[in-house]
Amino acid sequence: MSHNEDHVSTEEIVLPENLLPLGSVLGQGVTPMDVCMVLAKVFRVQYTEVALLRLEAGMLRFLFPEHLRTTGAIPISSKAVAAHTALSKKGEIFNNFAKVKHASIFETIRAEANGTEAAVPVPIQKLMSVPIIDRDAKVIGVIQISRKGADPRFAPDFSREDLHDLELAAGVLASSPVLANC
Repeated sequence: MSHNEDHVSTEEIVLPENLLPLGSVLGQGVTPMDVCMVLAKVFRVQYTEVALLRLEAGMLRFLFPEHLRTTGAIPISSKAVAAHTALSKKGEIFNNFAKVKHASIFETIRAEANGTEAAVPVPIQKLMSVPIIDRDAKVIGVIQISRKGADPRFAPDFSREDLHDLELAAGVLASSPVLANC
């Protein structure tokens, strides 16, 4: 009997250097905002361009951005991009998102900025959407990275490498306590 037969394998995620900051989201006490701030830095977007949703009872509920937590939820049966991502269990890139038929209701909700009314929200021009899948191959959430702007020409396209990196990030989030603690 070799030593390998007694060894229980543990899954270890090896991250490329640009994703190493994600290691900080694995500890206890990490908030959805902490996660989204790290993702914003990794993907070079504003933290307001990151959305984290948790799937519960057939609904995708926003954990971040904070101002969308209380505005409702997305039924998994809807035609929303996040719902499609959860059902298909596949990541997608939309580099022409403004032209894709979608429910723009969440884009129109203004966030309060330090108690004052925020500027008029700008539309999403580019979007990546990836499911967060647990060890049992169940979807537990969706992470979306967007690029917003008045004109799509000023928002760089997302690449296949960006999508791959977001899929790796979703794998890290699947083992992070942040989805279970909110």
